[in-house]
Amino acid sequence: MPQPDRDDHEAVAEQVFVALADPTRRAVLAALAAGGPATATDLAARLPISRQAVAKHLTLLADAGLVTAEPGERRRVRFRLRSAPMRVAQQFLAALARDWDDRLDALVAHLDGTDTAGEEDDH
Repeated sequence: MPQPDRDDHEAVAEQVFVALADPTRRAVLAALAAGGPATATDLAARLPISRQAVAKHLTLLADAGLVTAEPGERRRVRFRLRSAPMRVAQQFLAALARDWDDRLDALVAHLDGTDTAGEEDDH
């Protein structure tokens, strides 16, 4: 039976990948990474999309846990990056890479003739 933590991490990774699939959301994240916390209006001034579009993308990024909303001055909401979900997605990718590396190493060993697994003794 799968561990709940693993299922939770896979769900977080899935949300991150879905959020990152859209180039506009990646641009919003890049703008926040470069300029720090910002309002939807601030981000719209830096990006080639409307404030309403930025707000829509920020909502989806917040749902994925990649940004958090903070109350600001005069009821303005500033958005800040959250790195925890990104780290979960990176761990997921690292685990996949290890699996592939192991398989590729085994294939290389087999093709090079250095693979001893499954060989029969000729004696």
